[in-house]
Amino acid sequence: MKPENKDLIKALLEHSASLQEDILDDTEEMLGQVPFILQVMARRPEFMIFSSLKDFYALRPKSLDPKTAELLAIAAAASAGADKCLKVHMSAASRAGASEDEILDAVFIAAIIGQTRVLASALRTFQEFEGKSKEK
Repeated sequence: MKPENKDLIKALLEHSASLQEDILDDTEEMLGQVPFILQVMARRPEFMIFSSLKDFYALRPKSLDPKTAELLAIAAAASAGADKCLKVHMSAASRAGASEDEILDAVFIAAIIGQTRVLASALRTFQEFEGKSKEK
């Protein structure tokens, strides 16, 4: 890494206490709470700050309104089986104006994709099994 970029990062991290405070406040405003993982990551400012900035910009892209971004987060959390994240993002979606029906539809869409993932893999394995048993 170029020395001037190392200096920029060092200068940024010299303000880690203030940055952490802002990140925690902004997270609470955006999600309605500070998730557990963020609270623990705060023990390592250099990790928490950069991880949180990435997360913030990913969850609030310029191309999507907050409600749509949260509905996508619900679908992703549901399909990943991330129950705690799912609760956080359901609440955040509601705060961003999503209706209960929209939240439920995001869960149903995630379920369909999750089912497809299972079936696609399992049915290919079954097809291989079936082919081998016919060869016998």
